[in-house]
Amino acid sequence: MNRSILSLIVFLTVALSGSNVLAQGTKEDYNRANNLRELIKGKTPGLTSNPIWIDSTHQAFYCVTTEKGKQFVIADCSQQKKRPAFDHQRLAQQLSASSGVQVDAENLPLTQFSYSIERKRLTFAAYEKGWDLDLSSGKVEENKEFTARLQNGRGYWGKRFKGAQDRKTFSPDSQWVAYIKNYNVYIQRRKGNDKEVQLSFDGSAGEYYDAWMAWSPDSKKLAAMKVRKNEDHTLYLIESSPDEQLQPKLQTRDYLKPGDALPQRTPTLFIVEEKKVMAMPASLVENQYDLSFPAWRKDSRSFTVEYNQRGHQRYQIIEMDAQTGVARVLVNEQSKTFIDYSGKKYRYDVADGKEIIWTSERDGWNHLYLYDGLSGKIKNQITKGEWVVRKVVHVDEKTRQIIFAASGREKGQDPYLIQYYRINFDGTELKALTNENANHDASFSPDHKLLVDQYSRVDLAPVTCIRDAVTGKVLMDLERADIRPLIATGWKMPEVFTSKGRDGETDIWGIIVRPTNFDPDKRYPVIEYIYAGPHSSFVPKSFQTLVPYGAQELAELGFIVVQIDGMGTSNRSKAFHDVCWKNLKDAGFPDRIAWMRAAAKKYPYLDLSRVGVYGTSAGGQSSAGALLFHPEFYKVAVSSCGCHDNRMDKMWWNEQWMGYPIGPHYAESSNVENAYRLQGKLMLIVGELDDNVDPSSTLQVVNALIKANKNFDFLMVPGMGHSSGGDFGEHKRRDYFVKHLLGVEPPAW
Repeated sequence: MNRSILSLIVFLTVALSGSNVLAQGTKEDYNRANNLRELIKGKTPGLTSNPIWIDSTHQAFYCVTTEKGKQFVIADCSQQKKRPAFDHQRLAQQLSASSGVQVDAENLPLTQFSYSIERKRLTFAAYEKGWDLDLSSGKVEENKEFTARLQNGRGYWGKRFKGAQDRKTFSPDSQWVAYIKNYNVYIQRRKGNDKEVQLSFDGSAGEYYDAWMAWSPDSKKLAAMKVRKNEDHTLYLIESSPDEQLQPKLQTRDYLKPGDALPQRTPTLFIVEEKKVMAMPASLVENQYDLSFPAWRKDSRSFTVEYNQRGHQRYQIIEMDAQTGVARVLVNEQSKTFIDYSGKKYRYDVADGKEIIWTSERDGWNHLYLYDGLSGKIKNQITKGEWVVRKVVHVDEKTRQIIFAASGREKGQDPYLIQYYRINFDGTELKALTNENANHDASFSPDHKLLVDQYSRVDLAPVTCIRDAVTGKVLMDLERADIRPLIATGWKMPEVFTSKGRDGETDIWGIIVRPTNFDPDKRYPVIEYIYAGPHSSFVPKSFQTLVPYGAQELAELGFIVVQIDGMGTSNRSKAFHDVCWKNLKDAGFPDRIAWMRAAAKKYPYLDLSRVGVYGTSAGGQSSAGALLFHPEFYKVAVSSCGCHDNRMDKMWWNEQWMGYPIGPHYAESSNVENAYRLQGKLMLIVGELDDNVDPSSTLQVVNALIKANKNFDFLMVPGMGHSSGGDFGEHKRRDYFVKHLLGVEPPAW
């Protein structure tokens, strides 16, 4: 066959396929993606948010979307009536005058509410400030204390290990003040001319007493922590382009990494009148990752600390007797893999510690247990079964009942959907307060007799109602979202899809996102948005007009976008979760690949010869890892601010899953160590001021790829912190997939 005939055949094949090849990744597709949010804006009346209960009443305050914007409403369950929460027009005028910003009464930018009928005041945040609305006069004033809290935020996470030396601690009876002087504990009477009393004599610069101390309720005893300090680990960041000067700036952060030394604390008891000192045996709290602040019993008989041994395989509640100084373990939680202390730990002390409610995965699922707080023995398991407790809402000591959220109990439902329940301390009379096949988000009244229930799925329009918190009966319908205007725009509801994982038995759940101009006769490359952090599960379960992280907009360019929770993520069984242990490179990939193959078998328009993946942070590690460890399946990846080597990232997150001490398994999961494996097309994005994940983690991948003579793309964004790259990075990500998965040159910017 000569070349001209072959060219004609190729041309005719393309022509006959029509728009199947040519109408993806075009300027028209980009315009549709860019305008998508504006297109669907206001097309879903009846969506609710921010429900709060007002004072001790049975009145609920919430926000609801309307065809014009949004409205703030008060629902009175006793009267079965709804009314506007305030005069929207007047508030807009007042807020405009106070803030200097033109405010739209139909789209008030209010968040973080506190509504009090008794004080006749609505407190809220707007324009990065706190505000008070006087409900009687309609006057708006800045709440400077609230503004200060908003601007200070939570502070940088790296300072969590820092102690204090200048704090004064006053006794409950106001007679004494405790403080640190020359690294030791001193006390002094607050009134009179009494001399200060030195209680400790063994403090030094290298092993000092922390000024955060705890007086016993009877003011006769004092608990303190003696600290053997560690060396700081400093993260250096260069701000290349500061706004206020030409020359770059050097910034620093306290940033402990896996393997770094940690401070070691020894709980120490001081009996004031006797000037007696008793320290907890160091062998009881050796090799600490963390030791909690002492918590006194109300009767001053003892205090407890929570001890998290480094490696997160032992977590204990330890009690120290305030008379004898004898310390004993009340609760001893152990695991052969890890204890998910950061995501699943719950403790409630009943009757001043006579009983303890505690969560554990010891039977393979996250459940509640009741301990005898005096003997340390388990009285009974409260919840049980192949499902997980997600959150404890309320413990009622009088009725001996617990209200909690759980998932996976209702047969035939997505095991991640949250439902609410009530149960007795002894595990009897489990009562479902919600049961609709949906993800429920409840806000309980202060007396826990009512709840506002917002329930939906990604493929089910939201409903909001008020329920009886004892029976679960619906007492008042509040709102039902109308998605017909949204569907009329061409918007496609995500599809919930499930298939078997790597073992052929376990159900793996995810969603499929299609473009608004979806054509089943076309062939679509598949792009996975990945976040495989073991600290939670991530596939959306509640209704959203747009699924997160630009997935819908990306689909508009001519792709099918999917999101999946593979093994190694949380909120399923302990065995499901344990897949991640010392093995973050796994990232559930065998389950994800099996899921996509099952989806393509059902939907042949999914082209698995062209699969891309993108993610940020832990997802940045996984998206790059997809090309390194599974190049036979993934062909293109965009990786943003990834923790590419778990030895380079923050200690608390990485040691939780990768364990301690540091071993060869860290290198085995490292994208730096495995960079030489790269196949396919990779773009790396990082912000130069990322203080969540050290930017050097990405730059070390860049270095390794250069040394391995690999072709790749790299974008560092000046002045940006932990991010997917902002608007510029989003545009580059879209172009990258269009060019390398569709084979189309992206339109000029």
